[in-house]
Amino acid sequence: VQLQASGGGLVQPGGSLRLSCAASGSIVSISSMGWYRQAPGEQRERVAAITSGDKTNYLDSVKGRFTISRDNAKNTVYLQMNSLKPEDTAVYYCKAEKIYYSSRYYLIYAWGQGTQVTVSS
Repeated sequence: VQLQASGGGLVQPGGSLRLSCAASGSIVSISSMGWYRQAPGEQRERVAAITSGDKTNYLDSVKGRFTISRDNAKNTVYLQMNSLKPEDTAVYYCKAEKIYYSSRYYLIYAWGQGTQVTVSS
């Protein structure tokens, strides 16, 4: 199983970006997918997560600005980021949890490579 993240870049404060992360391999289903971020010198933190039933949760500081969604048919998770602030600058990572490769067996989790998001004027 591989997770490929894309969509990062440089944006001015107040701008928007959309991150995508596609899981590939022999996948039957994925229980939960999420986005994490890590700024220099900081610990990695969970930004948003979504279950296979579309239940979502968000880091308090991004509520109302970020929206997580997923396409189960494509095993892809998205993060729409609006009203970006300089403090959102970080490397963003996607994570998939309980990746079923049969009806019975699953991989506990997998990480994608990071994608840099820089918010600066």
